[in-house]
Parts: sequence; structure tokens; C-alpha cells
Amino acid sequence: MLATYAYPKYAYRRPVELDRPDTARAPVAVVGAGPVGLAAAIDLAQGGTPVILLDEDDTVSVGSRGVCYAKRTLEILDRLGCPQPAGRGVSWNVGRTFFDQDEVYRFDLAPQADEQRPGMVNLQQYWLEQYLVERARSLPALDLRFRNRVAGVDVRPDGVRLRIETPDGEYALVADWLVAADGARSPLRGMLGLDVDGKVFRDRFLIADVVMKADFPAERWFWFDPPFHRGQSVLLHKQADNVWRIDFQLGWDADPEEAKKPDNVIPRIRAMLGPEREFELEWVSVYTFQCRRLGDFRHGRVLFVGDSAHQVSPFGARGANSGIQDADNLCWKLGLVIAGKAPASLLDTYCVERIRAADENIANSTRSTDFITPKSRASLVFRNAVLELARHHPFARALVNSGRLSVPTHLHDSPANTPDAESFAGRMRPGAPMDDAPVAGPAGDWLLPHCGGRFTLMLFTDDPTALAPATRNALARLAQGEVPVEILLVSPPAAWPGLPGAASAPDLTAPGASIDGGASVPGVRRVCDLRGLVAERYDGRDGTCYLIRPDQHVCARWRRFDAEAVKRALARAIAAKEPAA
Repeated sequence: MLATYAYPKYAYRRPVELDRPDTARAPVAVVGAGPVGLAAAIDLAQGGTPVILLDEDDTVSVGSRGVCYAKRTLEILDRLGCPQPAGRGVSWNVGRTFFDQDEVYRFDLAPQADEQRPGMVNLQQYWLEQYLVERARSLPALDLRFRNRVAGVDVRPDGVRLRIETPDGEYALVADWLVAADGARSPLRGMLGLDVDGKVFRDRFLIADVVMKADFPAERWFWFDPPFHRGQSVLLHKQADNVWRIDFQLGWDADPEEAKKPDNVIPRIRAMLGPEREFELEWVSVYTFQCRRLGDFRHGRVLFVGDSAHQVSPFGARGANSGIQDADNLCWKLGLVIAGKAPASLLDTYCVERIRAADENIANSTRSTDFITPKSRASLVFRNAVLELARHHPFARALVNSGRLSVPTHLHDSPANTPDAESFAGRMRPGAPMDDAPVAGPAGDWLLPHCGGRFTLMLFTDDPTALAPATRNALARLAQGEVPVEILLVSPPAAWPGLPGAASAPDLTAPGASIDGGASVPGVRRVCDLRGLVAERYDGRDGTCYLIRPDQHVCARWRRFDAEAVKRALARAIAAKEPAA
């Protein structure tokens, strides 16, 4: 038990399959109700795909575990209808690195102002899982089953047969597709005879979560060779409920069981905080880490996400963040395949894109770990020389690596993109995750909630009433296609009569509203670019349009609307046969 958190106990329900003579079939089963499995199941269910989520436990994770959730992950959680972590957690953007007692490096995760979410939010993993469970249980298409342990798996050409153990006995379930989100030790991976390749780092770290009231700022503090823990490193983070995470580097020779004993942990913390600071020890763990991944994330009808597919060191907050982004990438594709609107080959782009992301995370994580835990005398001398130079010389500060923080992968080389044929400024190239910006519109005061979960055509127009009838008709046909494309018209405040100072939008209405004050165009909505930041960040001018993927990545862009070009880009994005020009 923890002093600051009461663990929920989720009820077991007898599966109906135990009382059926035949073997039940489901479109998709997800195994593992951690943050990644829950995110995947929620994404599928809110998109209309029936999903069964299986977990062998009946509560959330023990201990705080994952702590830091990046801006992109927070945006995904918003889209999944789970904004609570951003509200309860501790927001921060600034990280500070110290050598001995001197600050040698500082970074800020907020590259630009005027975005809804901060660079990072710190929140104990059990809170995130609780909020995701609450969201999952609100979705009719999601069947969440606790104390259902997958004991056997048989992959067939037309589906995956699961043998599932429950307190009432075993049952069989056949899923058309199986999403494996069962963690770093992944029993499913073992059942299929798969292994991960990579590097295990010979070092040990102590996690100590302590409850205390402290006036330290909400920043990430990292020490190399501090006076209270000589020759090693220490990390400090603030979490919710006055819980603080402290990581102590121990070295490979440390005895994990001895290191976890309160009699050994408390003196370390007192040396760091001082004898006058009152605190209570909440949770302790010792860990090693590795940078490894599967060779392929798809094995027939089994799709691996999160730690079951790849593992990285915790420095940089790349674990849960990259796993939730796996689910974000996979589920819209899987939903289209299950609905018969895209070929199964679309799932190969999941592997291409997320293997690239995993390799990027592993490379950054390995570099960070090598800097934090040098494995030779020469490496240690180089590391300390960099830190010493960084005290006084800006050029050396760029070499300081206490953990490059999680950022989303830009999928510029993805086969799903349509390359630019015209010139654009800025970073919103095909493959980039969307930048946010303030707007006024029916889906909220920020741009991102107006996109996501579906393909969206974002069309910049100075005067929506001046759109030609042929353009309106073409937009309507896109909105009503087999794979619908929502139309989002972005206009400056001058296009909004009755919008004093662009402070509100009294004439905004729900999707399906008129774009010209006359005939309604289904699937079309408008937003006001309140301060011109959408146009600035997307280099948008009258006529510019962007095709946005359901996972809020740019798919294609043009300087003028061409319905046939949009159709070709859409076909390419869903791996269908590209229509003739």
C-alpha cells in the first residue's frame, strides 16, 4: 500500500465463452492492460471496432514506474478522451544538469509558445492507468476482462486462436488480429519463439519515491558526481501528490536486495536532502535497463506494440511515450483493415514507421546511457572533461547528455506520404506530427482537437463564402467517400463577421454546418485562426491545403485544392492502388 494512493480492485466477470459450445470470434484482441494496451483498445473502440482487452491482473501497476509523459503523448491522450493526466500531473519544460554543485547545462522543452500542452507532465503510472481504465469502461465496443490470462497462442492464416485461463476455467477465443501489449517480458513473444536483439547495460539504479513538501521548482534536475553521491549520478523529479522521484546510480556490483532495504535507502536520501528535511519513503525498486527490439513488429496476424516490441533505458522518458505513439500509429490502420476499407498491407507501414521510431529512440537512449554510465577509464575522462568545459564554455554544453527527452518521430520517408511538389517554409513537411495553435471553433480553442481519428483536409481560405460551387461539391464528395475526409476550413478573423477582436465565434456551428450561409455541406467545419499562428506554422495562405492522417501527422500538402490530387494522396496513405492522374 502507498500513503498517497489507494489501489482499485477491478471486478472479474465470468466470460460468456465459458458457457458456449462453440469457439467465439472477435475482430481484435489486445493483451495487456498497461498504458499502451489500454490506449490501443480505446483507440480501436472509439473508432467503432469491437475489441476485447485481456489482462491477468485486477488492478493498476504497482509503484509509480513510468513518470514522464511528453507533449505528443498528452495530445494523443486528449484525442482518446483521457485528458486527466495533464490536469493532475506536474507540468514542466525546464531541465537542469549539474556537475558536482555547478549547473553546466539547461534546456527548455517548449520550442514555441501558444500550444495547449507543456513539454512534459509528470504523473505516476498508476494514475494514468486508472484514468485509462475509466475511459475504457465507458466505451460500449470495448470488453475489458481482468484476471484473463493468455496461456496459449496459435497463429493461423485467418486469425489467432487464444487459450485463456480464468478463475472459472479455460476458454478459447479466435481473434482476427492480436495486439501484443504485454510488456518487456512479453509471454506472447515467448510463446511465439521470438526474441529481441540489442544491448543490456551493466549498471544498476535505485528508484526511491518519497513523499515530502519541498519548494523545489517543477524541473528535471540531474547531477553528475554530486557531493552527496560521489562518482555516480542522481536524478530528481516532482510528481503528483507531493511525491518526488529520486534515481540513484549504484553501479553494476551493487546487491539489489541490499540496496532496496530502507536502512540503506534512507541515508542516501538524507545525504541528498539534508538532515532537516522530513520525508516518507513511498516505494523503492532497483532496475537495470536495455536497448533492444524485435526484428519485425508484425508476425502474421500478431502486432507488437510498446515494451513487447522494443525496450530503452528510462533516461529520456521514451518507454511509455513511444509505446502510446505505437498504438496511435497502428490503430487507425488496423481499424481500416478490419472494416475492409484498406488492404492488410497497410499494416506494413506500421512496421516501417515505428521500427524507424524505435531505432531513433534506441540510438538516443544508448548515447545517453553511454554518457551517464561510461564503461571505460577513457570514456569517463572524456565525459568529465565535457562537463568541466560546460561550466564556462557554451560549445561544450551541447555535448552534455543526461538523457535526450522523448520527441515524436518525423516520418518524412514513409511510403504513406505524398512528397511535396511545391515550395513551403517551416517544418510541417509530410510525415511531421502537427503543431498546435489557438483557434476558435466548435471542437475547442486549439487546432489539434479539430483533427485526429479520421483523415482531415485542412483548407486555408480567406473568404469561405467565395469558394466556387465546383469546389464545394468536390469537398462534399470527399467528406462522403468510402474513407471519409473531414473538411476543416481555416480562415482569418476578417472572415468572421460579428467576431469582435476575434475573441469568440458566435456563428460557429456543429459539423455539417453551412460554409457559405446557404446550402449545408456535410463533413465540413470552420475554425478561426485567431492570431494567425496556424497560417504561420503551416505556411498557409489562401488556397493552401493539408491532408492530415488520423494520427495527426501531415500526409500531403498543396498550394491549391485539387480533388484528384487529394484522392491519390489518400489512396497512397491507405496502401490502396493509386488512381491514375
